[in-house]
Amino acid sequence: MEQTKRQPRKLGWRFVLLAVVLAVLISGVVRSIWLDVYFIPSASMEPLFRDGDRILVSRTDFQAEPVRRGDVVVFDGRGSFAPLNSGNGPVLEALGGLGHWLGLSGGENTYVKRVVGLPGDRVVCCDEGGQLTVNGKPLHEPYVYDGDAPSDQKFSVTVPAGRLWLMGDHRSMSADSRSLLGAPGGGMVPLDRVIGRPVRIIWPLDRFTAVPRPSAATVTTMNKNGQ
Repeated sequence: MEQTKRQPRKLGWRFVLLAVVLAVLISGVVRSIWLDVYFIPSASMEPLFRDGDRILVSRTDFQAEPVRRGDVVVFDGRGSFAPLNSGNGPVLEALGGLGHWLGLSGGENTYVKRVVGLPGDRVVCCDEGGQLTVNGKPLHEPYVYDGDAPSDQKFSVTVPAGRLWLMGDHRSMSADSRSLLGAPGGGMVPLDRVIGRPVRIIWPLDRFTAVPRPSAATVTTMNKNGQ
């Protein structure tokens, strides 16, 4: 009788273990192909994202429709933005990867910024009105953090083929393409390093909301009244 009582107990633990392993495997497949969760570790994308937000990122949106100006993108910064990091050892890197998997920290080489310049665009700061210009036209940027200038750093760049010029919405708090003008690659991020597009804030719950994609008509020529 004792043996018959213990056997279901053993099978129960095996079933639970198998269920956990399958759940992890399924989660890994989903997160590598369709959707992933990322942690926002700074204020560089305020007011859209706040420090501590968790965001759901679609890996397939840009397969259906290419990246366009004004899009917010999550990307792998190795070879472009990664020099901003001091660099960690393999143990800390592994812990960072685990933290990202659990949604407790940002990925070591993963960033979120907004597309300001597409391949071939000439991006300049700034015109007489203090606006960024793209291909000679003032850029209307309603997403920039209230009170921030479009940029306190002057620059004039032409985005190479296959790359993007990216900036944070909280310009005074963002280390972005401007910060790497003198580095290899000039802060331009390869298109093939884009991981996906944030589609929803999932934490904290009081900020649970969809992240809309901006209109395709982002660049506008503004009149003297800024309209």
